Amino acid sequence: MIFPIDKMEADRMHTDVLIIGGGQAGLAAAYFLSMRGVPHLIVDRGEEIGEAWKRRYDSLQLFTPRIYSRLPGMRLPGNPRGFPSKDEIAEALQRYAADHRLNVRLGTEVLSLKKINGEFQAETDRGTFTARHAIVATGPFQSPWIPPLSKDLDPSVTQIHSSRYRNPSDLRPGSVLVVGSGNSGAQIAAELAQSRRVILSAGHRMSFMPLTLFGKSAFWWFDKLGILNAPADSRIGRMVRERPDPVFGFELKRLLTTKSVVLKPKTVKAEARAVHFADGTSVEADNVVWATGFRSDYGWLHVPGALDGQGKPRHHRGASPVSGLYYVGLPWQTSRNSALIGGVGRDAEEIVRKIAAAS
Repeated sequence: MIFPIDKMEADRMHTDVLIIGGGQAGLAAAYFLSMRGVPHLIVDRGEEIGEAWKRRYDSLQLFTPRIYSRLPGMRLPGNPRGFPSKDEIAEALQRYAADHRLNVRLGTEVLSLKKINGEFQAETDRGTFTARHAIVATGPFQSPWIPPLSKDLDPSVTQIHSSRYRNPSDLRPGSVLVVGSGNSGAQIAAELAQSRRVILSAGHRMSFMPLTLFGKSAFWWFDKLGILNAPADSRIGRMVRERPDPVFGFELKRLLTTKSVVLKPKTVKAEARAVHFADGTSVEADNVVWATGFRSDYGWLHVPGALDGQGKPRHHRGASPVSGLYYVGLPWQTSRNSALIGGVGRDAEEIVRKIAAAS
């Protein structure tokens, strides 16, 4: 059941497993715990399930087809070979929580997690929660990162991170520099190129991959070739990890070929209204979209031994060296598929098996 913030029954609650984060990773973990009858509770700071998806840019379309974009036990109507929109995924997650009657408390932000006398204690803005086990399912997209050089741009230049960009109306008239050539940067650049001059700054050599090949999704081929679920420490896994992800689809490639989008190398400096690139060239842009990704933020995780020297989770396949602490949804937790909606269920099931074995 989903409990909004005005339905909180008490300022302190105990459960067997506390799940921090109500995105696809947290919901998948709750699903498998529910199947085993293990008492659990998801706490999430959002006001609704699927909020993180709804906040992404309006035109966002997944490059994984529906058949590879489902959690275990999820209903995702439509052509299984078609590519879902971000709103479709958000709505599917909402149905998923309702269909399986998963215990979720929304509008509840975890301020700190500690382990005291063998029990996890989560201090939130809505009270204190305690649990025997804790699953951190906050996902890879935590804190939007913008390079410090952005502060050197003149205030007359509109700047926005890709996580806050919705559509072209968010920007002022004029040219746009998109910094970052991942799939989000590629999609946003292609969208903006329909109505204005666009420059794309890529920090690495871009590669492109078709969404489908011989009538099958690229991810169908990845699956059949053993790439999608190759262990992170396997030869294939290491090879994939060392290479930047390709841009899926050829729309941007066509725009680059026709010079509808101008490609520049890495952004290295900014001053006034000018942005300088690694090849010594520069441009003046009226707008800058920073598609520069995210950084992990575990500043609230106050459990000795849980994080390494860089503030990142210490774990083996999602199991922390701290007894009772687990993760779901980490990039490359077990494979390339770990951070994708279609692969997080496999990791969640493995973690729940470990919890059950430890109980």
